Amino acid sequence: MIINHPLLGPRDSSEFVYLGDACLINRPDWQADDALEQFIEYGHTRDNPAGLHRELWYHEQGDRSWLVVTRNTVTHEITQVELARDVARAEGRSK
Repeated sequence: MIINHPLLGPRDSSEFVYLGDACLINRPDWQADDALEQFIEYGHTRDNPAGLHRELWYHEQGDRSWLVVTRNTVTHEITQVELARDVARAEGRSK
């Protein structure tokens, strides 16, 4: 499978490590009153969709960037690759 890295161009998926659902970008506030419940939900609850799914990938054997890859879990076709920092900023995270 080829991942078209936004900065480096096409790369073989063997250069990357799959790290799970892209919702992991949205870490809970550890200081919130219900932080324990939020972290249980964050760490253990995942969808297992058939079809388009946003995933986190880490470019371990390259520039060490984090990517959000939109991939069809049935066909493995990749439809979009974005830098995770850009996705986080677009969703309102500043750090």
